[in-house]
Amino acid sequence: MRPSVLAMSLCAFSLGTLAEAGAPTTSLRPVERPSTLTGNTPEIRVAANAPLASVRPVLRPAQSITTVPQATETAGNLGFQRWQKSFRKKAIRSGIQASVYDRAFKGVRYNTNVIQRDRNQSEFTKTIWEYLDSAASETRIRNGKAALRKHNRKLDAIERRYGVDKEVVVAVWGLESAYGSYRGDIPTIEALATLAYDGRRGKFFESQLLAALKILQNGDVSARNMTGSWAGAMGHTQFIPTSYQTFAVDFTGDGKRDIWSDDPSDALASTAAYLAKSGWKRNKPWGVEVKLPKGFNYSLANRKTIKAPSEWAAIGIRDMNGRAVPNSHGKGSILLPAGGNGAAFMIFSNFSAIEKYNTADAYVIGVGHLSDRIKGGPAIKSKWPRGDRALTFKERMELQRRLTRAGFDTQKIDGKIGPLTINAVRSYQVAQGLTPDGYPSLTLLKRLRRN
Repeated sequence: MRPSVLAMSLCAFSLGTLAEAGAPTTSLRPVERPSTLTGNTPEIRVAANAPLASVRPVLRPAQSITTVPQATETAGNLGFQRWQKSFRKKAIRSGIQASVYDRAFKGVRYNTNVIQRDRNQSEFTKTIWEYLDSAASETRIRNGKAALRKHNRKLDAIERRYGVDKEVVVAVWGLESAYGSYRGDIPTIEALATLAYDGRRGKFFESQLLAALKILQNGDVSARNMTGSWAGAMGHTQFIPTSYQTFAVDFTGDGKRDIWSDDPSDALASTAAYLAKSGWKRNKPWGVEVKLPKGFNYSLANRKTIKAPSEWAAIGIRDMNGRAVPNSHGKGSILLPAGGNGAAFMIFSNFSAIEKYNTADAYVIGVGHLSDRIKGGPAIKSKWPRGDRALTFKERMELQRRLTRAGFDTQKIDGKIGPLTINAVRSYQVAQGLTPDGYPSLTLLKRLRRN
């Protein structure tokens, strides 16, 4: 998401992804769609320097976390106390009452657990199919249908008011907190203050901390009850403070925008309000799984090539039942999240609406497909290239080096799969007589190693 949106874009799994398996809470979100110029999403990647401009905290598989030495913790607390005094002046200049600040920071300490989690955002890769196996697992689908039944009257009212399909709201809820089961229990002020003091992304977290203090000053929640992820994302659908200020609503009419309550009403309505402002069109699909014809020109699989479904049908693209996709869905583009050997989707404007909630293609497909399954739709029918796995950072750099040496210049050797690398991959594939989908797979790297 962008800075005005919900939370940070750092990890591969949403809070609920492992939460349903009983994993400990919170980390951060999918990052980096390799290129808006192609339909390829070769992997979901965690990057320590990922831009903090997407949504929400997420869980990632358990991994070892480097322990912060006690000496570092002691030094951190001393410096943190000095920083607090300095930041207090800034907060007051920004309109925060001194009494609000002092109450909010009572008992707040430098949280080494938060720093450990932040510094252990080391590279972790998942393929799109591995992500979707969890995002739209049978457990998550079953629990989503149960949540829909339990809160149906409330969700119907939210759908009527904001014009956003209730199944999509429930799907976001499912990915973010396993339908409210894992909302995070770290004090938000302490988490944000620790990250702001730590300095690696200090300006961003200072802005979130000021926004959190304004939320407290407004009386929507107490500091004690303002809890969430280690990165400061809060509530059932994991809003960061600035996004809360922009999009949260008081649906219950009690004078508070309470996204933390066991009652998810305000959180679900806030999510619908956000999607509505992002251009969601009710009763329209986010995308449709399609079959590509033999000899398909893979250069057409990019977000800039937008056609009416009838135009796509004219070149042989059909839905999975062999029918032309209805023109009533609006114009769309073709997305190949696993290259030419996996599922293909015709995506529409609602894809972009979810994308504003989180920019990762995998997340958007996860929300969209989960919502379809909750509604009773079919599983993805195409097979994924499960023999492949996502490339590691070192392997991506190796791929770039080998392509460049072979005469297909990627311009940069930085481990980032963007349009230059994808174009180089496609040129290599054409030269080798391979399907020119631009997908930087492990199979392709192995072929380069043999040549």
